[in-house]
Amino acid sequence: MNALVTGGGGFLGAAIVRRLRERGDAVHSLSRGRYPELDALGVTQHQGDIADPLAVSRAAVGCDMVFHVAAKAGVGGRYRDYHRANVLGTDNVLTACRHHGIARLVYTSSPSVVFTGRDMAGVDESVPYPSHYEAAYPQTKAIAERMVLQANGPLLATVALRPHLIWGPADNHLIPRILARARAGRLRRIGTEAKLIDSVYIDDAADAHLLAADRLNPASPIAGKAYFITQGEPVPLWDLVNRILHAAGLGPVTRSISPGLAYAAGWVLETLYAVFWPHGEPPLTRFVARELATAHWFDINAARRDLGYAPKISLEEGMRRLACWLQDR
Repeated sequence: MNALVTGGGGFLGAAIVRRLRERGDAVHSLSRGRYPELDALGVTQHQGDIADPLAVSRAAVGCDMVFHVAAKAGVGGRYRDYHRANVLGTDNVLTACRHHGIARLVYTSSPSVVFTGRDMAGVDESVPYPSHYEAAYPQTKAIAERMVLQANGPLLATVALRPHLIWGPADNHLIPRILARARAGRLRRIGTEAKLIDSVYIDDAADAHLLAADRLNPASPIAGKAYFITQGEPVPLWDLVNRILHAAGLGPVTRSISPGLAYAAGWVLETLYAVFWPHGEPPLTRFVARELATAHWFDINAARRDLGYAPKISLEEGMRRLACWLQDR
């Protein structure tokens, strides 16, 4: 295929690019920066903002497939910034697909689009979108996911993947945040219950995207659907965090605060940041407090059945690879 990967310089985007190039596909990337590692892979790089329709259209010329990975992620900040990147950016991608006759679009979504603030224990894709969101990221990702799935039709086949907590070597989002807070002494358990959560190793997350792309066409059973993507190995949240800390040579999290106190602190911090630091991200928000106090693990039988998805990297093997990468750094 001749594929465009939006956000091709990011953690997941770069992993998808590598997988495509390994099997001989031609790849274009749209990112705000330029990445020497993509040049080394023979990727055609386009620099631009996903919210700029002309930049998206130029990057899509000659492509027959799009992996829309680019997004603004985070737990704080102004709603309009998330809307610009996640909603307007997705609309630009859909417009470019229609304009250039691109027939397939794989969209990277998030399980947070269906998060209600309560335990999600073994839920499947039938769980509905909530009526209320406590953060701009899941709200705008949900709007974008709906746009993508509603755009599915005879001329453009679409599918949305919902990978949960992607991690592994070269992670520039989840693991650096955990390690930074641990080193600063600001990491606390929320609650004392052993809530189970799912995660997904970076290689498996990238493989899922290629599996979806290879099976996607207007007549395929995956067109117009969303799929949860995880390792299928739910573990207690703080066990996972402590294993990441151990891989970095750090001690486990021992101190905790109650879920109620964490939620209240998140509300106060959000209020203060909205007034005094509107571009900043609070160290704790209501959304994060809810997520760290509830279960998040998902039934991935639909992905196994329809995509042929089978996680290859166990949690144990992934942690070994992560430890080696952290030690090398």
